[in-house]
Amino acid sequence: MSSRTVSKRPFSDPTPDDVIQLTRRDFLVNAGRGVGGLALASLFQRDGLLAAPAPKVSSGLRSPGFVPKAKNCIFLYMEGGVSQLDLFDPKPKLTELNGQKLPDSLTKNVRFAFLQKDSAVLMGSPHAFRRYGDCGMELSGLLPQIGSCADDLALVRSMHTEAFNHHPGELLMYCGSMVLGRPSIGSWVNYALGSPSQNLPGYVVLTAGRAPSGGSTMFQSGFLPSNYSGVLFRSQGEPVQDLDNPPGISAELRHYGLDALADLNSLRQKKVGDPEIAARIANYELAARMQLAVPELTDLNTESAATRAAYGVDRDDGGLKTQRGGSGDAFRNFSRNCLLARRLVERGVRFVAIHHASWDHHNDLDSDLQYNCRVVDQPVAALLKDLKQRGLLEDTLVVWASEFGRTPLGENRPSFGGRVSGRDHHPFAYSVWLAGGGVPGGQVIGTTDEVGWNVTQEAVHVNDLHATMLHQFGLDHERLTYRYQGRDFRLTDVAGTVVKKLTG
Repeated sequence: MSSRTVSKRPFSDPTPDDVIQLTRRDFLVNAGRGVGGLALASLFQRDGLLAAPAPKVSSGLRSPGFVPKAKNCIFLYMEGGVSQLDLFDPKPKLTELNGQKLPDSLTKNVRFAFLQKDSAVLMGSPHAFRRYGDCGMELSGLLPQIGSCADDLALVRSMHTEAFNHHPGELLMYCGSMVLGRPSIGSWVNYALGSPSQNLPGYVVLTAGRAPSGGSTMFQSGFLPSNYSGVLFRSQGEPVQDLDNPPGISAELRHYGLDALADLNSLRQKKVGDPEIAARIANYELAARMQLAVPELTDLNTESAATRAAYGVDRDDGGLKTQRGGSGDAFRNFSRNCLLARRLVERGVRFVAIHHASWDHHNDLDSDLQYNCRVVDQPVAALLKDLKQRGLLEDTLVVWASEFGRTPLGENRPSFGGRVSGRDHHPFAYSVWLAGGGVPGGQVIGTTDEVGWNVTQEAVHVNDLHATMLHQFGLDHERLTYRYQGRDFRLTDVAGTVVKKLTG
């Protein structure tokens, strides 16, 4: 029987210490046992007959010592700065003081994006608030269907941030820092916990309305491996760009091409040990599986007519017009995205961001706000009710957020010709809400002063919100770290406190 020399160093000449003498029969028997065992374990795992493998975590992560309550997150991001004074934080005193100036002491050292503070006056909200649910939560009459879910909402009226312009504010809300190049929260969660979905990305981004002002920088993986980046699903054309085979390329030919590319990447990875090559290999393999999974996912005709109607996937703008909220397709796209989000979390996608723009109402606040509220009210409420009816809301964390709020002062920039019909950016006090994922509903956290200028009780910073979201996933925000350029980075940087009232 012949023997064969096997080297443990495929890219260098073997040394005597590297050589193992194996008979061909021994090699084939042992290899067959190993491959067969792996295949059997894979089948058992797929059929749920083996315990789930331990999640892949960073070297800085330690056991948090508490049970996770959330498995997935749907992040409803209303880009542009939602006016909390017109939707979430009623201020009768502001209406009473309409047209009057604020004391100079409040605006003395404040920077505004456009507002001329020397001549600006207070502007009350024309929109009536009403009480919703058994909890009696006060919300605007512009959001009646979301209001019908009030008993499931935890409304935070005391949010604050340092950012007073859009891109820095979006980076802070998504990535925990106003610095470019940091990982998004969806990337952090998937890095810590992995994704239960084998055929879809762990982090999916859905957009409606105008294009995000910050572009893809909000959904990036930063210094984390690139397979943790958010994957943008499009509302027109192929759902994921470049997922379909190019014209003239058969599925078989593309399969062989990808196999060859994977072999080359694997050889390079073994030689240089670059983790980004491994990430690229994982992305190619996922893309191949997505070619089969995505068409089924995005075929909403498999949903019942009642479900489609509840989300409003076939509705139009009803004749409403806006200069900021996008075209009439915003209604269909946002509704479709909410239904897709439910289908995504059902299939194990860990983090889904639904990004809607724009709520940047410097003028025409009254008409544009009504438009945007009509876009989002029905499908967001349908999403919450659908998740709850299917038993998914208890471990799916739903978050409504924006980068900042709007000023109690009417915006009076000179180019408006004296017409005051909107509000400027306001970082000192605004509102977000959370539902599901173990967050107790039917409560309001924090207060602002009588005109909504400053937080007066239970201030919650963006870093605190992130710390709390990670906590619901069973993650300690201080221990979820990644070493980059000689420093341990984390989503909450050097700040962040878990908001106990939101943790259940």
